[in-house]
Amino acid sequence: MRNAELAVSGQSQRNRELVENSRYTRQSVESQVLEFSLDLRGGDGLTADQAAVMTALEKSAARTALSSLASLAGIGELDHLGGGLELIPALNMTMAVSDHDAVQYTIEHAHTSIGYFSMLASWGYLDRDLVVDGFRRGLDITGHVSWVPGGTQLSGGRLGVMVPVAVGQAVGLRAHHGDDALVFCHCGDAGWLSGQALNGFMGAELHAAPIVFVMNRNGIQLSGPTSEIVDRDPRGIVEAMGVEILEVPTLHDVAALFDAYREAAKRARAGRPTMIYPVGLRSTDDAQVTLATFGELYGVSDELSAFAEGHKVSMGTEVWIPGSLMSFRDTGPMFECLFYVNGLEGGEGHHDGHMKDRDLDTVLSNPMLVSNGDDEAIEKVGFGQKRVTKARPAPGSSNLVLTGDQLKAVDLPGAGESVSARNGTQVAYATIASAFLDRFFTVSCDLDPSTKLDKAKEAVDAQHKFEMGITEQASSLMANGIAMSSADPQLVVFATFAAFYEGIAREGFELWRYQRNLTGSNEGLNVAMHLSHVGACTGRDHFSGWSLDWITLAMGYLPYLHRFYAPSDARSAFVAVCDMAAHYGGHIIGIPRDNLPVLGKQDGSGPLWDADSDWEAVTPFRQYEGAKKAILAMGAPAFLAGEAAEASGGAVDAYVVNGLPFDDGGLDALVERYPDGLVTIEDGLIGHPGVGLRGFASFVQSATTGRVPLAHVGIVDPTIAPSEGHLPTWDHFGITKEALIEAVSSL
Repeated sequence: MRNAELAVSGQSQRNRELVENSRYTRQSVESQVLEFSLDLRGGDGLTADQAAVMTALEKSAARTALSSLASLAGIGELDHLGGGLELIPALNMTMAVSDHDAVQYTIEHAHTSIGYFSMLASWGYLDRDLVVDGFRRGLDITGHVSWVPGGTQLSGGRLGVMVPVAVGQAVGLRAHHGDDALVFCHCGDAGWLSGQALNGFMGAELHAAPIVFVMNRNGIQLSGPTSEIVDRDPRGIVEAMGVEILEVPTLHDVAALFDAYREAAKRARAGRPTMIYPVGLRSTDDAQVTLATFGELYGVSDELSAFAEGHKVSMGTEVWIPGSLMSFRDTGPMFECLFYVNGLEGGEGHHDGHMKDRDLDTVLSNPMLVSNGDDEAIEKVGFGQKRVTKARPAPGSSNLVLTGDQLKAVDLPGAGESVSARNGTQVAYATIASAFLDRFFTVSCDLDPSTKLDKAKEAVDAQHKFEMGITEQASSLMANGIAMSSADPQLVVFATFAAFYEGIAREGFELWRYQRNLTGSNEGLNVAMHLSHVGACTGRDHFSGWSLDWITLAMGYLPYLHRFYAPSDARSAFVAVCDMAAHYGGHIIGIPRDNLPVLGKQDGSGPLWDADSDWEAVTPFRQYEGAKKAILAMGAPAFLAGEAAEASGGAVDAYVVNGLPFDDGGLDALVERYPDGLVTIEDGLIGHPGVGLRGFASFVQSATTGRVPLAHVGIVDPTIAPSEGHLPTWDHFGITKEALIEAVSSL
């Protein structure tokens, strides 16, 4: 135990030092940024002066990105420089039209982060020198997109994931900001094909999300040209999912791109989610598109001619010029990417780009990076605008708190009544939704009558409830996105069967691992993940539908949670939901399906919990003077613990464990109080020494470290099971009062 305490305290100290030595991981950061913006609702196109500023910012960001990778090369490292440079033009436009309030953005292909950080530096949000010398070397400027001043809160991870998250963010912003709401989601031509992305596109159309997708269609994947990996045109597929396609020749024409942004924003705000798709240039019957065309288009004819000649390729060779160019403005790699997608000698992909063995000054001297009055254009605008970026509230902060009068009006089943714990959650969600109509959101997967979100949904309008059908993964991600639409108190609930969380929707939890608060902590978002039908309490559906690992699943995300709730009856379920709503942060709640007795007080005076009871991690259930052993029951089998304690003749106490984590010192106090041992019981897979211990049993086992005798009751072998109600199923698995009595005797 001493070693564990030292490990925890040592890690906490290192965490503090890392944050203290950073520059931007704070509760709030004030920035002096460029006094420049573009109006998407304006009637005119881009002026010459505005275009000059935009071009200057692009070049500035590209020079910063290249300088950063040159610095990184000094320690033998590389990054996704090609994609980072490619992101800059469109991201620059997005920043010019975003207000960090009603209009926000995210980046699906988050490995393009050097373009993101460099762009923020050009706008004045980040220190350029820190981006150059700190990228991928600390907490501030990380290897993937993360939240920094002026940036997106949504840190990208796996490709495709950000699509449904951004959709959730968009519908959440609409509920808070009305017709002004808009989200831009930058994406690549790899992630669009993922299942969560396709479901996200469908969700965007299904709920008329005010969202614009901007695709960097460059024709290059990680291991080869797109034509050799998944040779599919995204347009027909994405359009079939309900997203309109707005074709543009290129993302590199700043005036034309602004016009496309205005049109796409108009459509999206009218309920028609749109993707800006650069088709590039190809030869037609009227005109050829050749290497010479490319050289003239970007002012690099001499440089391209020399490159082509070196590889014995004619400048008259017809090519496809992608509308989004990998390694844009870094001429050598840009030429190699152009040749790569056209199958020409000398072609090379730059998904992983670098500056190893390259001279920075030479690279920066190419015609596409040389400043032609760019600095003057930026200086003319000036950096006089003050922006304050504030961290999200800390987990546990006050959220949606019901009043005493609201709680008194609630009618809950009495002690001894046999009802599903789901009834308690149904009443709780409906009560909260009715009290906070504009702050309650649900995302559903065609299961509301079973998960009991139905009454709450009846209370709120269409802007606060979203049915997604059986798209559990995308739906959980969408709920995360809604949570990111406001830092003000709100409750976002995604509910489905626990088995679907374990097998399908887990990405909703995984997103928490890389969602960083401005403070530097990766933490769960302000969302409730509702696991219905946990454990073996699933009627007669047989084990294929069970969630037997639900406790272990939730324990794996405890570092990112405010609390994990495991109610044992309808009343404790009501109390848990109310507590969940009252506190900001990530929450998981697991609810049994089948009828369970409402637990009563030991003296028979009434139920163990009232509607206004404070939630507690552990509730004393049965206590006897002189008892030196105790049963700790988590979830549905809690009533069995009471029966076993009553049968012990006063030798054994019983406690209901309502969730995790325990209060500080809570488990230690139980260990000290019961020197003769503890028994745990849970409706879930606990394993055995041959396969390893898991679940709540493992939590107690590891925390007590041999200080008292232990025994555990739960599912040790799930491979063979009957198709029965929950009590016969528990009997098959040895989750019984008799098994508890035997376990206590074995201590």
